[in-house]
Amino acid sequence: MGIEMATAYDVQGEKLVEALAKELEGIIEMPDWARFVKTGAHKERLPQQDNWWYLRAASIMRRLYLDGPVGVARLRTYYGGRKNRGVKPEKRKDAGGKIIRTILQQLEEKGLVKKDKRGRSLTPKGVSLVDRVATKLSMGDKKDGK
Repeated sequence: MGIEMATAYDVQGEKLVEALAKELEGIIEMPDWARFVKTGAHKERLPQQDNWWYLRAASIMRRLYLDGPVGVARLRTYYGGRKNRGVKPEKRKDAGGKIIRTILQQLEEKGLVKKDKRGRSLTPKGVSLVDRVATKLSMGDKKDGK
């Protein structure tokens, strides 16, 4: 009996993103300017976590895995949120595009993401990375008795 391969559908999204972020820390690099930027106009403060760049990259990889070819505009919508405008009603704002675009370009350089006319999607190497991390997580869950 062989080892069952798990996919992104088989494990909790939050756990997958955290584990995938640890893998990506050795693959991509956070730019210097990323320490000083908000993730969108709807945010009031900078990200508080030191590894937020890798968490966002892992989350983008998960989105590409689940949703297939996706463009930057659709990812901006996904990562956007409500803008607090004081006493005026809140309005929905998209996330900033530069962070998403830069992460996608970094992942393309490493051969994990490819670009085509319908958007960006994971390469077989990218799918393999996500599946490998998901399998590690599911094996850990089985050892813990979950």
